[in-house]
Amino acid sequence: MSSGNTNDIDQWKLKRLIKSLGAAKGGTSMITLLVSSKQQLSQPASLLAEEYGTATNIKSRVNRLSVLDAITSAQQRLKLYSKTPPNGLAIFCGTVLTEDGKEKLINIDFEPPKPINTKLYKCDSRFHVEPLEELFEDSSKFGFIVMDGKGCLYGLLSGNTRTILHQFAVELPKKHGRGGQSSMRFARIRLEKRHNYVHKVAEKATQLFITGNLINVTGLILAGSAEFKEELEKSDLFDPRLKSKVIHMVDVAYGGENGFGQAISLSKKYLDNVKVLQDQELVTKFFDEIAQDTGKISFGVEETLTALEDGAVEKLLLWENLDIKRNVYRDAQGNEIVRYLKSEQTQDSSLSAELELVDSALLVDWLAEVYQNHGAELKLLSNGAPETEQFISGFGGIGGLLRWRRDDYDVEAEEEYFAEGDEDDEYAGFY
Repeated sequence: MSSGNTNDIDQWKLKRLIKSLGAAKGGTSMITLLVSSKQQLSQPASLLAEEYGTATNIKSRVNRLSVLDAITSAQQRLKLYSKTPPNGLAIFCGTVLTEDGKEKLINIDFEPPKPINTKLYKCDSRFHVEPLEELFEDSSKFGFIVMDGKGCLYGLLSGNTRTILHQFAVELPKKHGRGGQSSMRFARIRLEKRHNYVHKVAEKATQLFITGNLINVTGLILAGSAEFKEELEKSDLFDPRLKSKVIHMVDVAYGGENGFGQAISLSKKYLDNVKVLQDQELVTKFFDEIAQDTGKISFGVEETLTALEDGAVEKLLLWENLDIKRNVYRDAQGNEIVRYLKSEQTQDSSLSAELELVDSALLVDWLAEVYQNHGAELKLLSNGAPETEQFISGFGGIGGLLRWRRDDYDVEAEEEYFAEGDEDDEYAGFY
C-alpha cells in the first residue's frame, strides 16, 4: 500500500470532517478555537480563561452553563498538547443538533493539513471552518487556450475542477478564393482576418489570465488543430508575461470543449499533480478493461464488495459523494443482515419490521475504514472529467480493477437476489 494513497485518504477524511463541522448547527455555545502554527499555547490558554470569566456573567442560566461547559471542554482539549503542532491546532467544542432534532456533544481537536496563520476564537451558533477549508484549495491553476479555424476557448484547470472561462466563434476565409476575386487580394484579406483573430485571442488571454498586473495561473497550455497556436505563441501581440508561462503546446483533433478535454489528457505529464487527470486515467483504465473483455473489473455495490471480500480488488474506484448507506440489522437470533440503501431510505421494504438496526453509515465512509483489510488500494473519484461522470452515471460510482478474472462470479445468483426485492425497490439500480 503506497503511503501517498494513505495520505490522500486521510486528507479526504479530514476534509469531510471539516465539511460536517461547517454544516453543524446548534445553540450559542459552539466554540471554534484555531491556534496559529506560530502561536505559543499559553496564548489561547489565557484567552479561554478570560472567556470563562466573562461567561460567568451570562444572565440565562441555561446559556451560561452551556457556554461554560464548552469552554471547559476546549481547555481540556488544549491541555492534551505540550506544544503547538507544526501546522497549528483546531479545536471544536459544543452541543449541536442532529437531523432528528436531538442534541449531540462535539469535542474534536486535530492538526490542520497545512500550517495556518489564522488565530481565531468564536462562541457562536455554528463552527467557523472557513480558514481550514481554504487549506484544501489547490493552488496550482493551469490556463488553456484552445484555438482553431472555427473559434477559441479559454479554460482553467485547478485540482479536480475544470472551468470554461470564455469562448467565441470566428469565420475565416478558406485558402482558395471564389467568384472574381484575384488570388493576391483574397490572400491579403485572409491574412488580415487571421491577424485580427490572433490579435483578439491574445487580447482576451491578457484579460483572463492577468489580474492586477499579475499572472493568475501556474502555467499556460496552447492547443489547437491547426497552426494558430504557433502563430499566437510567436506573435508580438501575445503578452510577454503570458508567453513566459507557456509550458506546452499540443495538437488536438477538435476545438471547443472537446478540444479542451483532449488537451488536458495530452498534457498530463505537465499536470501530474492535478487530481482530475489522475481520476481520468483510472477510469479510462476501467473502460479499457471493459472494451478488451478481460473480465478483470467489477461494478455496482454487491459485485464489487464480493470481489473485495475475496481479495480480488487491486484498486477500488469509489465516487467520493456516493449517496448509499450501509445498514446492519440484527434478528431475534442475533444474526446480522447487511443492506445498502439510498440515504433518504429509512428501511428495506423486503426485511421484517422486527429487525433491529444496529449500525448505519455511508458506504463511502465504511469503505474508507476497511479497504486496507482486503489488500486493496482505494481511489476516491471527484466530479470533473467526463469519463468520471460516465462512470458515476453508468456504473453507479463504484467499481474495481481486479487482480484476476472473476470467472466464478455467479451472475444467476445475483439476478435471483434482486428478484426478491419489491418492484419499487429504489436502491436496486445501484447494483
